[in-house]
Amino acid sequence: MSSLLILALLSAPVDTPVDDFTTRVTQAKLTEASATGPAYQKQLWDQIGNPTTDALKGCIATLPKANKAPFTLVADVHTDGTLGRVEVRPTTDVATCLLSKFAAWKLPAPPATPAPYPIEVDFSITP
Repeated sequence: MSSLLILALLSAPVDTPVDDFTTRVTQAKLTEASATGPAYQKQLWDQIGNPTTDALKGCIATLPKANKAPFTLVADVHTDGTLGRVEVRPTTDVATCLLSKFAAWKLPAPPATPAPYPIEVDFSITP
């Protein structure tokens, strides 16, 4: 009887924690590749391209030893363009600084679906 119990326990599914950040990045990339993705990406970057560059430069300039390692930002864009669940990984000083600025911005209203509309931005800082 005990060997059956051990076998049952060994074959039971293991609950593995889901990495919400990675899942959200994947969803955003799939959304970017969808039918409405390219048009929204163009509208988005037309509005935030220069402010994002300026914010990133400002963060680097104000940090004593700015960590310029690549990072990814993911966020939900609500129907009115406000942002929710803005996160960065890894959480370096530059990434955290940019997150604080980016989270306060209002973006163009996204397509109706999915709602909220996921976005992700990969940052790589070159000297």
